[in-house]
Amino acid sequence: MTERAHADERTGVWSGSWVAERLGVELTGDDTLPALLGLALRRNPKRAHLLVSNVLGKHVPQSPSVVHGHGIALGRRVRDLLGAEAAGRAVVLGYAETATGLGHSVADGLGTAPYLHSTRRPVAGAARAGGFEESHSHATSHLLLPEDPALLAGDGPLVLVDDEFSTGNTVLNTVRALHERYPRKRYVVVALVDMRSPADAGRLEDFAREIGARVDLVTAASGTVRLPDDVLQQGQELVARYEALAAGPAGESRGAEISGLAWSARDEVTDTGAGATAPDPGRAGASAQGAAGPETPAPASTSPAGTVARVDLHWPAGVPDGGRHGFTPVHRERLEAALPGMADRIAGALPAGARRVLVLGFEELMYAPLRLARELEQAVDADVRYSTTTRSPVLAVDDPGYAIRTRLVFPAHDDPADGPGERYAYNVAGAGFDAVVAVVDSAADTPALHAPDGLLARLAAHSPHVLLAVVPSYVPQAPHASHAPERPPMLPEPLRGPDFSSYDPEEVGWLLQDLSDVTLEAPTEEREEAIQSGGAHYAESLPVEYQPSEEYQELFHAALETSAARLARAVGAVTEIVLTERSPRPVLVSLARAGTPVGILMRRWAQYRHGLDLPHYAVSIVRGRGIDANALRWLADRHDPADVVFVDGWTGKGAITRELAAALRDFESTDGITGFDPEIAVLADPGSCVRTYGTRDDFLIPSACLNSTVSGLISRTVLRADLVGPHDFHGAKFYRELAGADLSTAFLDAVTARFPDVADTVDAQVKDLLSADRSPTWEGWAAVERISEEYGIHDVNLVKPGVGETTRVMLRRVPWKVLARAGAGADLDHVRLLAEQRGVPVEEVTDLPYTCVGLIHPKYTRGATGADGKAVAL
Repeated sequence: MTERAHADERTGVWSGSWVAERLGVELTGDDTLPALLGLALRRNPKRAHLLVSNVLGKHVPQSPSVVHGHGIALGRRVRDLLGAEAAGRAVVLGYAETATGLGHSVADGLGTAPYLHSTRRPVAGAARAGGFEESHSHATSHLLLPEDPALLAGDGPLVLVDDEFSTGNTVLNTVRALHERYPRKRYVVVALVDMRSPADAGRLEDFAREIGARVDLVTAASGTVRLPDDVLQQGQELVARYEALAAGPAGESRGAEISGLAWSARDEVTDTGAGATAPDPGRAGASAQGAAGPETPAPASTSPAGTVARVDLHWPAGVPDGGRHGFTPVHRERLEAALPGMADRIAGALPAGARRVLVLGFEELMYAPLRLARELEQAVDADVRYSTTTRSPVLAVDDPGYAIRTRLVFPAHDDPADGPGERYAYNVAGAGFDAVVAVVDSAADTPALHAPDGLLARLAAHSPHVLLAVVPSYVPQAPHASHAPERPPMLPEPLRGPDFSSYDPEEVGWLLQDLSDVTLEAPTEEREEAIQSGGAHYAESLPVEYQPSEEYQELFHAALETSAARLARAVGAVTEIVLTERSPRPVLVSLARAGTPVGILMRRWAQYRHGLDLPHYAVSIVRGRGIDANALRWLADRHDPADVVFVDGWTGKGAITRELAAALRDFESTDGITGFDPEIAVLADPGSCVRTYGTRDDFLIPSACLNSTVSGLISRTVLRADLVGPHDFHGAKFYRELAGADLSTAFLDAVTARFPDVADTVDAQVKDLLSADRSPTWEGWAAVERISEEYGIHDVNLVKPGVGETTRVMLRRVPWKVLARAGAGADLDHVRLLAEQRGVPVEEVTDLPYTCVGLIHPKYTRGATGADGKAVAL
């Protein structure tokens, strides 16, 4: 089979040939693959190409019967595979945003299965049942927010549905997270296409053996995309040539037609056949048809804007708009009964004589518009197509051999949690639609939707009639009072030094329970195996405390002497920003234990500069388990939650930042206590994950060099069911026996002594920071994803960026290697010494965004083995 085997319905050209010819990409496998998939280019540091499905209804408008039919057929195959009894107990889980409609259609094919899809939209009042990361995506965090917590708790098969199955990382991340919480014996993975490489082919089977469950795979077609070694560089250069074309002289004369090639934030579409287009720079003698060129609405004299009107669907009360919070068989029956009437209302609002109609869904809202489109297709004598808007940025090229012919760009209109940004509708402009029916949920029916540069205006520039249908956003019911967690009558007072910690009692109160008499330490290698194999959570045990050599202690003192003033400036800056922007009398709550020395230093700065005596507490937060809810209850009983400022030492990739935000949402839902601000204040923010920081430089914070001996002799926190009850604070140990090596107060005093020297500098620094754009860019998270894939680890939790996190890897975990920015100086002396002592290689990297990155040994991660020469050999 060749790439040209499939003839496009209009041109006879496969919609992947343009990319295949220029990048040397080959699509091999089943004969049906070219009919299912085309190719496009995207800007992505890990992937140059995008597989574009012709039957998913996301990027390519397609007959709704074809889209729904593919999901139904896959669901019936799953039903046959499982058998009637097991199929009757199955639950279907789809992936946001692309596969929400496909997953729902698979559930339809199964017949009686309840359905849930992941979401990237946090919902007030909805408690998380889990979450996971999608490492290759442009937007990674998935939440699971079922209204009924029991939805995922059964022992029947779990059917996971995605549009394509490539590396398998997303599925493995999901199953690993859910299996730990809701173990079951059988999983079925469903995808339109299986595109695994030979290197990834065995991972699913290995993983199934690892967790002791059966994992089946059901797909409509299978194959492989063969990529040349330099495909990423070629793809980036090809996109760059188009961007340069847009910015050149031709772009200046035809700016309205080609400005979007530069991935700009202006209104932009590639408009098929509308006006002049730019020549294709990748093909000598190409016609004007082989080019990309976005569009702003044409002048009214040549292309008057269409009309925009609403149509009331009379959506059935109580029926969810999709599977974000669960969709049951009862919901399915009620929706089926209401669909004919809703389709008739849309048909009655269409203009007379409409021959080509698009029903356009909205990001995760795919299933409701799909079913409306399918019903409309049966009710009217017109060519009805279906697609949806998306977050995913893709280059548009007006060539019959390219899958994304046109692109509409418009601002997000649903107040997304990750802030404002561009959204896209592909292959809509220039497609000859007499009418477009835009279907959104009520949360997205905002002024931004109706703005002059909003989605409706963009559509009206390309279709004479636009109808807006709004589906009410489903609001989960609050848990019944009888199911609310019991509130203990009284929580204990904070632990304080000298009974717990070597800090003075007024410096910090620990909202922890004392587990000093419990043996919790385990050898590092033993802990690592248990953690990576899923046998234990990292917070259930403690590493053996590292005892520094004399040489290492000398490095610590030298680093403290060198960096004390720099630390003092950062402490002053972050404290002043907190006092200015957050609260004039904040309650400092440090995240134990790395945040605690910083919290004490911030408290000391407030005393020194403003005469304030700020309360300061330390609480536990555990990745994957959230923040100590009992500590939050204690704080809310004694302080205004709005005054609480959470404090940490530094950011790496931002995992704790995300964990805190999610945990506070869950806490609001379960306890009804609001007001806690999830924004963390940190000394250093090299990961660009927060707004409140003293610096974004990645430099050595000496408190990261040691463990308890620079943190009040307190261990890291512990959360284990047999030790921490429902009404207990999380636990920690006080290592009294290490008092002779304690440097906790010496560290604080050395930094505090520099406060007078840096006061003027801090004032200038704060002025600059307050006037700067401090919006998080999450550059650190993107870098971690890239490194995880490049080094064959396939688990972002094993990549620890920044000097502080790298030091933790060397002290607590089983390190594999250290990546060091070329030319990094004294900030890495202690890391180099630890690496030498532990026999860990240090690899210099030229384009590293951090001073260094520590890689935990991925021995127990099955995806760590590969053929690229960078993965570890078992």
